[in-house]
Amino acid sequence: MERKYLAHFIDASMNGTTKNYVRLGKDLEELNQELNPDVEQKKNILGENSVQHNGYEVSSEIEPLYYTVDTGTDNTALSTVLRDIAMNRKTGNACKTTMVDVWLKEDGTVDTAFRENVTIVPTSVGGDTSGIQIPFTVYYEGGRVEGTWDMSTKTFTAPSNG
Repeated sequence: MERKYLAHFIDASMNGTTKNYVRLGKDLEELNQELNPDVEQKKNILGENSVQHNGYEVSSEIEPLYYTVDTGTDNTALSTVLRDIAMNRKTGNACKTTMVDVWLKEDGTVDTAFRENVTIVPTSVGGDTSGIQIPFTVYYEGGRVEGTWDMSTKTFTAPSNG
């Protein structure tokens, strides 16, 4: 299956009242969620193995992300947020938002979607002659919820409880 069928959207409103989900990927050659599993393996005196799996510390390195102010491009809102965080050296809640991972079927319809709380942290500002780059790291914080995603409105809907 082609990589384009796994889509990632970051809320560039930074948890504002009106969500502004921006799709990552147009300028990216690679985007992986590093799961960083917390696993401990032990062998007892009988030669038996035991494995304790304590969860994941998920992160993604997003680079290059080219800074853009072109009206109408997806990256404009995210570029503006990243520039603000980097140049004002913001930390804590100013870097928190949500990310939605969407698995698509080959016909382009949504298979499933997961929303999770994340912190986005710019790692540098600069670049070469191809343009200003603001690469960043996404740290997944938990609160992962499976729901539905509307590609046309870029809207996530969590299941109702009850």
